[in-house]
Amino acid sequence: QVQLVESGGGLVQAGGSLRLSCAASGRTFSSYAMGWFRQAPGKEREFVATITRSRGRTYYADSVKGRFTISRDNAKNTVYVQMNSLKPEDTAVYYCAAGGYSSSPREYDYWGQGTQVTVSS
Repeated sequence: QVQLVESGGGLVQAGGSLRLSCAASGRTFSSYAMGWFRQAPGKEREFVATITRSRGRTYYADSVKGRFTISRDNAKNTVYVQMNSLKPEDTAVYYCAAGGYSSSPREYDYWGQGTQVTVSS
């Protein structure tokens, strides 16, 4: 069992930045690839970014490429996403997940509770 807790969400103006954190407990964090997803009101949950468990290879959705950076610190059992140049369309609940290195939510076994990110215009 893995427990995931997101933090760092909040309200920011367009063009600003936020860094989200996801702290893991339970089974060994380094055994899992990690991903970030988001869900806006009335929309499906969509892929944001993912990172491999050890080598640090990353993959991003086209909508965030060049603006968001995913990273992990296995010693701290934490994964991060640095979000720069935020746009109102980035407004969503952001979720971290543990599982496979994939853009599909079906490949992830564990999910956090989500943290709200609101970008004002």
